[in-house]
Amino acid sequence: MRTQQSQTQWGPFTPLVSVFFFWGFVAASNDILIPVFKQAFHLTQTQSQFVSVAFYVAYTVGSLLYLLASFLLGQDVLNKIGYKNGLALGLSISALGTLLFYPAANQGSFALMLSGLFIVGLGFSLQQTAANPLAIALGSQQTGSQRLTLAGGVNNFGTTIGPLIVSFAIFGAPSASNTSLSIESVKIPYLILGAVFLLVAVMLKFSAIPDRPVLQEETSKESAHERGSALHFPQLWMGMIAIFLYVGVEVSTASNLPAYMESKLGYLTKDISPFISLYWASLMIGRWTGAVEAFSFNASVAKLAKFFAPYLAFSVFLLVNSIAHHALDHFYVYGVVVLILIAADMASQGDPAKMLCIFSILGIVGLSIGMNTSGMVSIYAFTSIGLFCSTLWPCIFTLAISGLGKHTGQGSNYLIMMIMGGGFVSLLQGMMADKVGIQASYFVGIICFAYLAFYAWKVKGILVQQGVTLARVTDQA
Repeated sequence: MRTQQSQTQWGPFTPLVSVFFFWGFVAASNDILIPVFKQAFHLTQTQSQFVSVAFYVAYTVGSLLYLLASFLLGQDVLNKIGYKNGLALGLSISALGTLLFYPAANQGSFALMLSGLFIVGLGFSLQQTAANPLAIALGSQQTGSQRLTLAGGVNNFGTTIGPLIVSFAIFGAPSASNTSLSIESVKIPYLILGAVFLLVAVMLKFSAIPDRPVLQEETSKESAHERGSALHFPQLWMGMIAIFLYVGVEVSTASNLPAYMESKLGYLTKDISPFISLYWASLMIGRWTGAVEAFSFNASVAKLAKFFAPYLAFSVFLLVNSIAHHALDHFYVYGVVVLILIAADMASQGDPAKMLCIFSILGIVGLSIGMNTSGMVSIYAFTSIGLFCSTLWPCIFTLAISGLGKHTGQGSNYLIMMIMGGGFVSLLQGMMADKVGIQASYFVGIICFAYLAFYAWKVKGILVQQGVTLARVTDQA
């Protein structure tokens, strides 16, 4: 039974999740920029993936700068300036990045475009460092992973509508007969986005978000506390590789999908955005399912919500695409694929290691089907990877920081640093696509999922040896 102490503090939590929305909006919009830049700047598939590299490597550079600044200050940066100030500063840095889109578009400079995305990513890195522990702190430790999952669901609402809005801003209405594009059409939506960043920074500054929250630590064996660094824990450094590969396969699957649909299925660039939206909506579907336990439902209502939540999220996808005047007929059958997600979620029984293993195996199956079929079957197979990636972040994060004790904060920063996998794995798949073909290049994702399944199997034994009791991702307090 939940106690009042375990309740989520909705007052400060609600404005906090707005930054999660922006991370998703921009990340998914990059998948529209990739084919646009590829056409406008006459890039190879490998070169086009530098959009992902610039954006996601910024997370690692931002984390390293954070560690350097903390060392020079003699204390953690957020403890020094406060968490609200950290969020506001991160949003302001991202706003500066959007300003570069204006001269970049005027000069037709791919390098300036990449620089703008890099600076946006730097700001997001600081926001991530502040927002993730804040989401955990706004309630009990037992429901912390559910709040992260719920925030991830908001993030994926941004990923669902981002490609649609940016595609509309660049190409106009879906029915428009003019398929030509100008790189200058990119600058206005990103300048508007920068203005919104600044407005949200002001809003957060005056919100009820605690400036210095009480962050709870895991408890573990005394011998574990004697370790001098978070990197001395195998669950963490193996988890860092897992985060690198998880973000990598999540991003690369989507960022290479436009090239597959154009080259193999004959789609026009302007007609791809609904499918990119479906991919990222799939993550929303899974995360809304996993977020059910963040609410104070009794057992019977929670079980019903496990079926209701994914189809509510799917309905949101259908609604926003209907508003965008996209044809919906060929999307309805995807509701059957959602049943696989629900069955897998139930089979995992809330165990993060079991969930990670089951969903990774399903990811391998999905990519294998996509590589060996064609038409809508292959598209649905590739977009289903969004479903199977949806809960992997909280699973890996929970497993990687379990038992770290006083090193938990340091470990969390190392994990955020590994978000750079989104850029490097995308680049690797782009290079493979230029050599063996776009469809065969998805074998890169199969390798990523294979390691994730291995980590799920290996880490449980590591934690048992340390005397760490593994908390269920979906436990109710």
